[in-house]
Amino acid sequence: MSDVKNTIVNGKAVLGIEFGSTRIKAVLVDENNMPIASGDHDWENRLENGVWTYTLEDIWTGLQDCYQRMTEDVKEKYGVAVEKLAAIGFSAMMHGYLAFDKEGNLLVPFRTWRNTITQEASEALTKVFNFHVPQRWSIAHLYQAILNGEEHVPQVDFFTTLDGYIHWQLTGEKVLGVGSASGMFPIDSTIKDYDKAMIQKFDELVAPKGFPWKLEHLLPKVLLAGDKAGVLTEEGAKKLDPTGTLQAGCPLCPPEGDAGTGMLATNSVKQRTGNVSAGTSVFAMIVLEKALKRVHEEIDMVTTPSGDAVAMVHCNNCTSDLNAWVNIFKEFAESFGIDVDMNKLFGTLYNKALEGDKDCGGLLAYNYFSGEHITGFEEGRPMFVRTPDSKFSLANFMRANLYTSLGALKVGLDILLKEEEVAIDRITGHGGLFKTKGVGQKILAAAMDATVSVMKTAGEGGAWGIALLASYMVNKDAGEALENYLQNKVFGGDEGEKMDPDPEDVKGFDEFIKRYRAGFPIERAAVDALK
Repeated sequence: MSDVKNTIVNGKAVLGIEFGSTRIKAVLVDENNMPIASGDHDWENRLENGVWTYTLEDIWTGLQDCYQRMTEDVKEKYGVAVEKLAAIGFSAMMHGYLAFDKEGNLLVPFRTWRNTITQEASEALTKVFNFHVPQRWSIAHLYQAILNGEEHVPQVDFFTTLDGYIHWQLTGEKVLGVGSASGMFPIDSTIKDYDKAMIQKFDELVAPKGFPWKLEHLLPKVLLAGDKAGVLTEEGAKKLDPTGTLQAGCPLCPPEGDAGTGMLATNSVKQRTGNVSAGTSVFAMIVLEKALKRVHEEIDMVTTPSGDAVAMVHCNNCTSDLNAWVNIFKEFAESFGIDVDMNKLFGTLYNKALEGDKDCGGLLAYNYFSGEHITGFEEGRPMFVRTPDSKFSLANFMRANLYTSLGALKVGLDILLKEEEVAIDRITGHGGLFKTKGVGQKILAAAMDATVSVMKTAGEGGAWGIALLASYMVNKDAGEALENYLQNKVFGGDEGEKMDPDPEDVKGFDEFIKRYRAGFPIERAAVDALK
């Protein structure tokens, strides 16, 4: 306790703050990178004029409340105030579009990653670059605005992501970590910067419009893990902590996206390692040792915070439908006057799934609350389907819903693992799907036909991941690579609890996926019929 207190009083603690889709979380770590305090703030995006957005007021009130709750946690536990910090890092959900004029005014409401309004731009840029540009990416949003003839485009002086915006406001520096930058515009991993040939192609593409800017002047500067990215200004300190207790001057690491921080939190930044984050949405990140053979629309190419190439499979839907079904069982139990412990309910139903047939007994489900680009759906309809002779049991029902939560992900991963023959030494799972011990892990091992680890620390999430990046910046030894710092000074060789795939599970999941693919016309009919 006294050691932690001294760490805080002497300004040796490091702060990481991450803006997720529904929660902003702050984690304070000590000199051994162990979490010592935290705070959070719930928030929700809103649909305004057909655009998913958060207001600037949402951003700042959320950040200040989250920071204040962390300082209250410190006060309660250790009886001291947070006046100085060794370093700070900011992270946020990747992609999206925040565009500003020369005076720093926001030109249009923040367009988040969740928007699917850039299909025309995404397809056109993918063709021009011969590189898959997803709809979520910032460059797709800028080009769609150009295609739409939006009035604000000639006035754009700078555009960035949410983490880049917050960092800029607190330091004055228009920069991004390379991982976050790789969700704005394609990165050339040989130079660890924006792809210069593609920037030139973009400028040539929009030249007839006569805009008064070139693309490279609009983009944030790319920095790598370990680089110094500015210091907290007096004005920035007041924006973060309006009480005036926090002193200015502490260094900030490059802001990073949630994909990069998830890689840190699971020690998955080394080549041939990867992680799967499974919650409301699900994505897999595999660090490549060599380039893919061809461009795949289902695969996004991003980077680690150190600039190494990463293949990413991103799906919009994961546990929402699963949670909705669990809530039905909660309602059922409560109708009989039974008080329900949700952890026990999830655990019971998830474990029941393991008793089911390996192929779910012929049952089929789609968890599509929203569209799913990997399988070609611009909208989704959650649905459960069976034939009269399917084996309809609770175990098979739960197993089908667990399988389908990773269904779209498996479609993308099969491209990487079977077509591209990507080599993986270790996969780590994190997120809500893995909370019930051994179940989500077993299902993922079956989906990937690979050994899956789950770590206790993975629950700390991206806020801890960005705190580790800030800590690396100020505590690394000269020339120490990020993967070595994580291995030696954070995880100490801990690779979590491993689970090998069961060959029968693998076979059963493959059978389910055949049925899943064959049933796409049913999902399509539901989208068309149920408006």
